Amino acid sequence: MTVSLVTGGAGFIGSHVCSHLISQGHQVIVLDDLSGGFRDNIHPRSKFIKGSICDVELVTNIFKTTNVDYVFHMAAYAAEGLSHFIKRFNYNNNLIGSINLINESVKHDIKCFVFTSSIAVYGGAQLPMTEEMIPLPEDSYGIAKLAVEQELKCCLDIFGLNYLIFRPHNVYGERQNIGDKYRNVVGIFMNQLLRGEPLTVFGDGTQTRAFSYIADIAPLISESVRYSELYNNVFNIGSDQYYTINHLATEVMKAMGISGQIRYLPSRKEVIHAYSDHSKLCKYFVSAGKSTSLERGLYNMATWVKNFGSRTSPFFSNIEVSKNLPEIWRDKAGD
Repeated sequence: MTVSLVTGGAGFIGSHVCSHLISQGHQVIVLDDLSGGFRDNIHPRSKFIKGSICDVELVTNIFKTTNVDYVFHMAAYAAEGLSHFIKRFNYNNNLIGSINLINESVKHDIKCFVFTSSIAVYGGAQLPMTEEMIPLPEDSYGIAKLAVEQELKCCLDIFGLNYLIFRPHNVYGERQNIGDKYRNVVGIFMNQLLRGEPLTVFGDGTQTRAFSYIADIAPLISESVRYSELYNNVFNIGSDQYYTINHLATEVMKAMGISGQIRYLPSRKEVIHAYSDHSKLCKYFVSAGKSTSLERGLYNMATWVKNFGSRTSPFFSNIEVSKNLPEIWRDKAGD
């Protein structure tokens, strides 16, 4: 039986990838420390190991005791804006943890290492962002992701480790951690509406993003390892259609059936416009060009959210640099 190790398999994207892998007949091992994921997300037919990719001994033992065929590396702390203020945490989790997995993948000759990177690697590039562009990340999160991409390319040249790199963007849908106040704007908006709070928007809301529904992303990532002709490539993955944050706020209120107010906050350091081209992936997957409409995707997520209920998460407890930290991200109890 094909064995796949999925890091972050209790999280949002990872749990959906697990479901699709299991439906394809894979034996799935989930490695997750539950820092951002939930036990309810773990597929009952997977083997769950609670732990961190930063735990070298644990990662080493998994590979020693299991014949892993594929690694789907989904685990990350994907808070681009916050990453400026938690650099050590960011690089330990998003870079060093990834290296632990890569080292063992090389030692044990796995068939392919699938890595979810991010369009954060592009920075404020010319639009739409294409895989041929020279990456120029503008936040610590994007820098870490790009470093892992470069490491995988080195490992192909030196060790023959096959890889697949996907650069998703603004993915939303069922099982997202809506209580995370630092990332995933769709979930933040829906959670705020459930709690009777205003929708918080940095700047004037004219920033543009292409929002990608999870059901359009996870199946392609999970199926990709079946096609060796895709190996050793980088692919953008997600929706082509972009919207302003103001438009998103309006559509989220419609989907939730709740009218809310928008609270505009001072601008933060971020890429203003970000959306990518997906024609490269469409050459291999026809479905990659047929994304779920924003209205339908938001309705599906809203149905799940209203049944699931609001969620509260604590402030990030280990801010390393507080200078220029947005006021809304400050823990008042700790100031």
